[in-house]
Amino acid sequence: MSTEHADTTRTETTNGPDGSNDADASAGPADGSAATDATDLDGEDLVLGYPNAPEPVIDGESIAAEPGAVTALVGPNGSGKSTLLKGLATQIAPEDGSVLVDGEDVHAMDAKALARKLGLLSQESTSPNSITVEDLVYHGRYPHRGFFERTTEADAVAVEEAIELAGCGHLRDREVGSLSGGQKQLAWIAMVLAQDTDVLLLDEPTTFLDMHHQMEVMEIIETLRDESDVTVVVVLHDIEQAARLADRMVALKDGEIRARGAPEEIVTEELLADVFRVDADVVQTENGPRVTPLRARHE
Repeated sequence: MSTEHADTTRTETTNGPDGSNDADASAGPADGSAATDATDLDGEDLVLGYPNAPEPVIDGESIAAEPGAVTALVGPNGSGKSTLLKGLATQIAPEDGSVLVDGEDVHAMDAKALARKLGLLSQESTSPNSITVEDLVYHGRYPHRGFFERTTEADAVAVEEAIELAGCGHLRDREVGSLSGGQKQLAWIAMVLAQDTDVLLLDEPTTFLDMHHQMEVMEIIETLRDESDVTVVVVLHDIEQAARLADRMVALKDGEIRARGAPEEIVTEELLADVFRVDADVVQTENGPRVTPLRARHE
């Protein structure tokens, strides 16, 4: 699905506040149907941090992404969401623990083999401003070619399908540097889709986008969930947005997984008070929970 910025991806599932494991989520998507072709992504006892940090950000957490479904990581700023995603995507090497794709340790896999399994859209994706959108999307095909091989018919088909799904056909001849923030995000998503991976990791893909482009990104993820066996793990800042999109949610605070489960189990007034430190009213609707923040908590 993607290029050098999109060659890894992971999903999540982990132990709840009572210590129970979300391994039951691996049985299939939320509707109970079998997902035998979907890929398992598991992070086991992960310890993740940064070279100059005195302590790990994530210290011994485990997570298992629901195969063929959407798992959303939520939590306040600094809770460890993006760090956990980077660990699953091999952007951060764990100090301890392991990341497994269908039972195989990702750090033992060949780089191109891994890039055919895992795709990552990070917040740091960059490219030359002069490259066209179509050429950018073609970069997503690099895991499927040898170093000197030309693009194939399969590459062309994958690129066209990715551009169509991302809804950026009208931008294909535009230079990336001439695009708005929302348009660039669609182009990057198309590149990751062209990578054609089994697992897709997305780090806050709707941040800084206007409402229209946010909805476009959400619709792309919903289409992947509904029409393919792709396992998606996404970090989202907006908890209502996450609840509408995700089959399962994982809530983090201070590097710890505080809760996991279906959106209606996670988005509660108690969790918002504990994890997000806000008093709020939560009303369950047919479109997902509606959250009305009332006041910030100052313990």
